[in-house]
Amino acid sequence: MNIFGLLPSEIKERIGTDFPAYRYKQLMHWLYGKYSFEPEMMSDLPKDFKAWLKESFSFSLPQVQEILKGSDGSSKYLLKLEDGKLIEMVLMPLDKKLTLCVSSQVGCRRKCSFCATGRLGLKRKLEVHEIVGQILLAAAESQPQRLTNIVFMGMGEPLDNFDNVAKALKIIQAEESLSFSPRRTTLSTCGIADGIIRLADSGIKCKLAVSLNSAKADTRTQLMPINRRYPLPVLKAALIHYLSKSSFRVTFEYILIPEVNMGLSDIKALQKYVGDLSCKINFIPFNPVPQLPYRQPTEAEIESFMANAQLIKQAITLRRSRGTDISGACGQLAGKHNTHKE
Repeated sequence: MNIFGLLPSEIKERIGTDFPAYRYKQLMHWLYGKYSFEPEMMSDLPKDFKAWLKESFSFSLPQVQEILKGSDGSSKYLLKLEDGKLIEMVLMPLDKKLTLCVSSQVGCRRKCSFCATGRLGLKRKLEVHEIVGQILLAAAESQPQRLTNIVFMGMGEPLDNFDNVAKALKIIQAEESLSFSPRRTTLSTCGIADGIIRLADSGIKCKLAVSLNSAKADTRTQLMPINRRYPLPVLKAALIHYLSKSSFRVTFEYILIPEVNMGLSDIKALQKYVGDLSCKINFIPFNPVPQLPYRQPTEAEIESFMANAQLIKQAITLRRSRGTDISGACGQLAGKHNTHKE
């Protein structure tokens, strides 16, 4: 049983009455305060407690296989799991913020046409400890700087791994562990309407980002096959339900792809779709991926689009892709390794 997949209350229960209550607090401080992950290194714990910990729990974390450093300060990590599968996480510093992009699956089954991860297919869901493990690794790697934001925007669709992602969120938000703020935690989905409703009703607090990319049905289906299962009106109904349960507005992610979704008609369709929602929109120029049939927009195309987008009476921002020079798109790095294929 991996200790990083357990809630603090579950760890405390397993320690039980065999050891003094303060041993639990010491252990949690080592794990989530000092980012020390080997019982032998926990200097103020007695030998019998260390021996019991090693016998009772696994303390294994994903192994760092490769680190790519970007010119913008981003660091992309290729991580190897215990079964040899590979995933990615990305650390992105910006001003005083340090954001971690976390993966939730090995690959993805949703096959968005602009996404490198979608080309890999779904290998399996990540276990709770593999999700939490990324966060602890990143926290340890970035010291003395602290993680300020966590985004579930890495490999995989988080709502296709709802139970494990939900438990991971509970663990990192628990006061005895990282006490990470829901306000600084964002879950991104391609638009799994049932999962959005489940998230809203679960009581789990986090921000929600939706990869929209078009408010025109045909275009969105071309880009994102999920639109056949959950068409735009169904997705919107789920978002209205989410907003009725959450104090956070929804963020829409809209990747700018020339000749696909950057026309004036695309802007007008988006204006109509989001006009009555509590939301903001991030426009993101496409980050080129080899073997995909799309190109990056020019600066002139971006400027023209953003000028026309002022029609939309919502908060809009242009967000530049990070890590373009280090295989920044999700799945690009892992996809280069044959061990990721079956």
